Amino acid sequence: MKSLVVALAGAVALVAAVSAGSDSTARVAQPPMYSPPRELLHYGHIRSLTRKRARYELRFDPAFWLGGTTANRAAAEDGVIPPGTPVSNDYYVRDETHRLLTYRVPATARVTVITLSPGLRSTRIPVSELAEIVKGRNPRRRRLYGPGNHLGFWIRVATDTVRSLDQQYQP
Repeated sequence: MKSLVVALAGAVALVAAVSAGSDSTARVAQPPMYSPPRELLHYGHIRSLTRKRARYELRFDPAFWLGGTTANRAAAEDGVIPPGTPVSNDYYVRDETHRLLTYRVPATARVTVITLSPGLRSTRIPVSELAEIVKGRNPRRRRLYGPGNHLGFWIRVATDTVRSLDQQYQP
């Protein structure tokens, strides 16, 4: 009985000490508020890039660039490869819906495309030139890797505005 009284007295003392150390304005720790990241990175295909006054409008077909086990299983589920077979080059692009998204692109957005001289390299170009390339033109007569519009791009987006467009190398 004596040990129960001592334990109870210790608990009361602990509660009193904690209460004495806090004031009525102490804040209870709140879980952090989460929101989307400031920028998102999407992979997909550019369907159109047209000038709209001082900026451009991008119509973008998002897709999934998958690698490793994720790529192997997705390709098998899609019937592209037999189950248990690895995808070639360790990547698979799943493009399910072909539903387009619209983004704003400032004329100052950073753009890189893959060129062939010398060798494969990433070349920075203006948005205006990419708009021409998407239309099938090549105003600077660059030796483009995979001319045309079948290669994908990574776009970095803040809300509805594209910050950068980078062409993806695909062996």
